[in-house]
Amino acid sequence: MFALVLFAVVAGALAQRLAGLGFGLLVAPFLVVLLGPFDGVMIVNLCGATSSLLILSRVWRYVEWRRYAGLAASALLGVVPGAWLASHVPAAALEVCIGVLLFIALAASQHLNRRSWHATGPVPMVTLGFSSGLMNAAAGVGGPAMTAYAIATRWDQKGFGATLQPYFITTGLSSLLSKYFFSGGHLPALAGWQLLGILGAMVVGIAAGDLLSGRIRPVVVRGIVIGIAYVGAVTTVIKGAWELAYG
Repeated sequence: MFALVLFAVVAGALAQRLAGLGFGLLVAPFLVVLLGPFDGVMIVNLCGATSSLLILSRVWRYVEWRRYAGLAASALLGVVPGAWLASHVPAAALEVCIGVLLFIALAASQHLNRRSWHATGPVPMVTLGFSSGLMNAAAGVGGPAMTAYAIATRWDQKGFGATLQPYFITTGLSSLLSKYFFSGGHLPALAGWQLLGILGAMVVGIAAGDLLSGRIRPVVVRGIVIGIAYVGAVTTVIKGAWELAYG
């Protein structure tokens, strides 16, 4: 199982480098199986923030800091209730609800993207930023809500992918600290050599992404982003429904 975790980390870091997101969506299912829903998501929060930190220096000049500030502030409002839910609500039921909401948000955003209208102002930023922070803290999957925001506002891929890196650092670390507080100081039972293996896998995935970056057209990268987001939403529902049915 840990070998599968390392493979997923490489794939997740590669997706994160190319598309701006994807680490939690690809890694969370394996870590949840290995460590359980609470510990697994805590490690996803930590590793997702670390992955974004490693990527940030490569995309720093494209970060839209004013938009980051608005999204991060909105997300932090959702992190605390998300951390509380992760600590007190059965994970399976929470995952089903999150997955359904993700799917609805993505489908609605894509429908609107086919029309001339596009979202503007603080309402979509606050609404989807809050949703992303809550989902990141509760299930380690804050990216799809940001994808819905990017589609609805027609945010260009380069700025979107770059700005998500400081955003995920902020939400990942705040989610980790909030859950540590609400759980009474609980820490995941992951050995030091396993953490080092995950870090090494992240470096490999990011290096592979560096080699491919610039060779793939933005429209293809945006398609990858949307595809990853839908896979994450569906996977979250299936995993939660399976746990509700079979424990």
